[in-house]
Amino acid sequence: MVKIKKESHRQVTFSKRRAGLFKKASELCTLCGAEIGIIVFSPAKKPFSFGHPSVESVLDRYLSLNNESLTQMHQPQENRATSSELNLRLTQILSEVEEEKKKGQAMEEIRKAKMINWWEAPVEKMDMVQLQEMKYALQELRKTIVSESSNTTPFNEVKEDVFGFLDNKVTTSSYNVTYGNGCF
Repeated sequence: MVKIKKESHRQVTFSKRRAGLFKKASELCTLCGAEIGIIVFSPAKKPFSFGHPSVESVLDRYLSLNNESLTQMHQPQENRATSSELNLRLTQILSEVEEEKKKGQAMEEIRKAKMINWWEAPVEKMDMVQLQEMKYALQELRKTIVSESSNTTPFNEVKEDVFGFLDNKVTTSSYNVTYGNGCF
């Protein structure tokens, strides 16, 4: 192993490795009932710690040579079981969070790869559910347009589906609109 030369890379690696180290320490506490204290300083000189049951109690126990201090620091057996259960639950929740992050990243990559909105997709490739959702969205859009444009004369008279979008009456001839010299 060689020290990472670039400081920004070193900081990123530290953050990732620190999280992994603390996770492993938590698992060790849960599985073995060990009492653990970890203190690390980042490359930016910031302290980070993990302790079970706490960093202070582990340090006191380590540094203390006095038997009274040792007996005061021991937790009752029922509290150890509770701590173990909590550590186990924490480990489970952390793994669930990691899985959700991975799912979110995967979905973001898919979204970026496609860069197509549902309304840009070819209608021929949509299934029945997607077509029904599109129909509903178009109906809602129509309602919004009619209600917001009630101040203009042409839309005041719109009472039905003039273009046949919503009733499957659309034909190619109903779209022939003349602009300038061409027909669209």
